Amino acid sequence: MLDWKNRTGKAEARERVEPRTAATRSYFGGLFFSRALGSLIGLYLLVCVGLGWYWSAEPDLFPVQQNAQAAAEKTGKQMVVGYTTIETLKTVAGTLLNKPGGYISNDRFPPGLWMDNMPSWEYGVLVQVRDLSRALRKDFARSQSQSTEDADLAKAEPRFNFDNKSWILPSSESEFQEGINSLTRYQNRLASPDQQGALFYTRADNLNNWLGDVATRLGSLSQRLSASVGRVKLNSTLKTESVLPGQVPQLDEEVVETPWLQIDNVFYEARGQAWALSHLLRAIEVDFADVLAKKNATVSVRQIIRELEASQEPLWSPMVLNGSGFGMWANHSLVMANYISRANAAVIDLRQLLTQG
Repeated sequence: MLDWKNRTGKAEARERVEPRTAATRSYFGGLFFSRALGSLIGLYLLVCVGLGWYWSAEPDLFPVQQNAQAAAEKTGKQMVVGYTTIETLKTVAGTLLNKPGGYISNDRFPPGLWMDNMPSWEYGVLVQVRDLSRALRKDFARSQSQSTEDADLAKAEPRFNFDNKSWILPSSESEFQEGINSLTRYQNRLASPDQQGALFYTRADNLNNWLGDVATRLGSLSQRLSASVGRVKLNSTLKTESVLPGQVPQLDEEVVETPWLQIDNVFYEARGQAWALSHLLRAIEVDFADVLAKKNATVSVRQIIRELEASQEPLWSPMVLNGSGFGMWANHSLVMANYISRANAAVIDLRQLLTQG
């Protein structure tokens, strides 16, 4: 009898303990899963932050002449007029695809999804690539307005003007690579002994046309950078017929200021354009050496390059500061605007020399 009671008591105790043990196991299992998931998410975010920091590093300047000579030796081609410009354009465009992280502007996943400074830099580089590819198609490779455009250059220009944020079907990277391939085909024909119909004309008017686009870009960048602290824009639609003799005309004023969240984007776009343009001008200095020498314009080109390269100094601040013009804190946009404006003034002087020199 006593033994039966002991067994019954043990069974009842076991029934009371086992549900608690199952609930405890379920609780601790869920807690372990939550902690493991949290740790994985934290590790993923940490890796994304590290990659984002690494991918945000801007590419260094590269030696233009040495780069072109190395490419010619590698492919067994001869250095002809125009070879350096094409090779430099290819290298600048290829940097968008081959730099750390590759092309980021069309990324749909972290860390590229979170980044905005490097995509702005990429867009600035792309603007200069597009402008020169258009100049190659309509000016540099044609003897006159009635001549036929080069087939490969006609294919390259629209490739570089493809949507810069297309992710797939087709992706921006594939289109830009096709543009580089078209430039390579043109370059190979240009460097072949018989040239196979590929031409590159180094004339002052051709160069002047492209420099007109450069001046327009730099002038716009200078205004956008200066708007970081706000600037007064005068209404230019005043009719002269409404001005009475002896009276000062009244002009409407409007304060134009870059939105706070866009200040760093404009800054890095300017950095990208200056980076690309400094290389392209060094290539132009090589291929248009005779024209520049005859116009006494070599020094002007060097001055533009010096201003653009000075704008590529490392940014030691963790963010783009936006202090007032004469305040305690720096304003990096105004510093960049200073270099861009001086480069633009030198471009205007260079265009005058090419026209009148």
